[in-house]
Amino acid sequence: MTSIRSATEGELPAAARVLAEAFECYPWTRWAIPADGYSRRLLELQSLYLSYALDEGVVLVDEQLGGVIALLPPTAAPPSEEFQERVAQLHGDRLTVVGEVRLPPSPEGYWTLETLGVRPDRQGAGLGGALVRAGLDIASKSTLHGVALETSDERNVRLYERVGFAVTAVTTIDRGPVVYSMVCEGTEKP
Repeated sequence: MTSIRSATEGELPAAARVLAEAFECYPWTRWAIPADGYSRRLLELQSLYLSYALDEGVVLVDEQLGGVIALLPPTAAPPSEEFQERVAQLHGDRLTVVGEVRLPPSPEGYWTLETLGVRPDRQGAGLGGALVRAGLDIASKSTLHGVALETSDERNVRLYERVGFAVTAVTTIDRGPVVYSMVCEGTEKP
């Protein structure tokens, strides 16, 4: 049985490294982040997003820090101007094309599963599914609505479908990846 718990601030650097490893070949990040300094930019972006998620939402890890998930509630405050400026700098010359992407908006009142990553040597053993189920459990305690996400890796679609998500839209980005928008409907609270 995998033990999933809330991450601490001190664990964020290790959690960001897990995400950077997991996203090294991910279609969206490969398209959205410049090749020049890609790994450094990816790690810093993951660090920024995890810090924001820890402040505004939920970051969960397993005991061995082999996987991490971050979710934001619909009430999350927008990121600071400094945060947004740094993200823009890290996207460099890709910022314009990333900014032009039009994906369907998440349903009103839904949590968003912002990121999920498992170290490559731990993938395929059920850790990703355990992290998602733990995140869904937390989200279900605060809303009747569900959780929305986007993924640009078709293998992830199957993982998310196994835990209750369904594809709601497929967006093909010109000279970019295919993005799957997915939703897991909430259940009534007792």
